[in-house]
Amino acid sequence: MKKAIVTLFIATASLAGNAQKPSPALLSPTNHALVLIDNESQMAFATKNIDIMELRNNTAIVAGASKIFNVPTVVTTVAEKSFAGPVFPEIQEFYPPATSNYIDRTTMNTWEDVNAHKAIVGKGQKRIVLAGLWTSVCIVGPALSAISEGYEVYFISDACGDVTKEAHDMAILRMIQAGAKPMTSIQYLLELQRDWARSATYKPVNDLVKKYGGAYGIGIIYAHEMLKH
Repeated sequence: MKKAIVTLFIATASLAGNAQKPSPALLSPTNHALVLIDNESQMAFATKNIDIMELRNNTAIVAGASKIFNVPTVVTTVAEKSFAGPVFPEIQEFYPPATSNYIDRTTMNTWEDVNAHKAIVGKGQKRIVLAGLWTSVCIVGPALSAISEGYEVYFISDACGDVTKEAHDMAILRMIQAGAKPMTSIQYLLELQRDWARSATYKPVNDLVKKYGGAYGIGIIYAHEMLKH
């Protein structure tokens, strides 16, 4: 009987220990690099699968999250001065052009640009997260290319947009079939935070959601004001 109790205790302790280990598939601030691709005016004009303000807010959450958690981040543009125009203000808020070394390209596939490729692989991460415009061109290209070179690729679906819903949906399907992993902007933010006891990032994360998180953000404002939570 005593032996059975000891065995049960060891088994329970083992299960408890295992339960505390997060999946290695989860993102953390130190296990990936983020690439924000072509979040520019001209590209946004033709984006139809998502409301432009929702897209901008989601992009802000992603950019803000990467800044809060010091995620290695690359911002790329395409023909910024001659065609596509400036990067969203929501990205500039966290990554000012003067100090963030945006990489401008002529290639539609970021992975094929020498400087962009060098900047991304130079972050030293084998896991890459993508977001930007348009999903079927500017996200599919680097996603498939990175996968073919042995990288693990995630993409933030609601911080991407395309000229039609079908174009966006087919691009997502194509990337998933190739092995890329989809997630959303809030999911990205909360996966990095993971534990509300992480006090250093608690307030910045909540402030970001209050400003850009829509109904979720309003809920936090209510809780802080009315419930003093």
